Amino acid sequence: MGGVLLAIIVVLIVLAPWIAPFDPMEIDPIMRLRPPSTENLFGTDALGRDILSRVLWGGRVSLFVGFTVAVAATGIGLSIGLLAGYLRRGDEVIMRVMDGLMAVPGILLAIVLMTLTRGSITAVVIAITVPEVPRVVRLARSLVLSVRNQTYVEAAVAMGTSEPRILVRHILPNVAAPLIVQATFVMASAIMIEAYLGFLGIGTPPEIPSWGNMMAEARSTISIGLWAMLFPGIMLALTVLAINLCGDRLRDILDPRLARRI
Repeated sequence: MGGVLLAIIVVLIVLAPWIAPFDPMEIDPIMRLRPPSTENLFGTDALGRDILSRVLWGGRVSLFVGFTVAVAATGIGLSIGLLAGYLRRGDEVIMRVMDGLMAVPGILLAIVLMTLTRGSITAVVIAITVPEVPRVVRLARSLVLSVRNQTYVEAAVAMGTSEPRILVRHILPNVAAPLIVQATFVMASAIMIEAYLGFLGIGTPPEIPSWGNMMAEARSTISIGLWAMLFPGIMLALTVLAINLCGDRLRDILDPRLARRI
């Protein structure tokens, strides 16, 4: 269910340049705050822009941010987790730094980082990635610590196998599955935080349509144009729900113990 829903959303968003009925940036004061109709399926906003077109184009920003943050946070977190968990180099220092970062709420840390930079998609990705890395580091480190004590790893060490070879052939394959599942939850969290930042006006620039920006702009007209906030919110909720469902399904498939029980 989650995979099908996510696939439909991704296809619609990727094909936005070809299926969006109007230019998402085109302003038409005569058409402002028109309710949903056959011409404008999701209605128009306070500037007369087609909401359906803006929802589709805004989804491209959200998916790009979510996917990029998931890849970056997982890659960085895995590298640091391997360093701390297997090589044991600077383990105490690394984990205390991670604990310090996790002590600050992720959204608050992202807000602080955004206020120190100029609003752009790159800045948003960096601001969201930093709070997500410690969670991945802790998971990767715990997985590596459990795997490094396995008999086959000790046998490889006794045979004189090099550390890079042990990491690639014995450690990474056994920690990859949980990290893939974690990456899906990081992606969902990143999409939500990007919407929060956009809603607060410190995310992507206003000229770039995003679900958070759209809901922020609709606040002033919500009493007479509820649809301007409703449809971006529905798309955001459906996307995050679909990603979380996919993550749960991946966990069931990739975890052998759960798979046997099922």
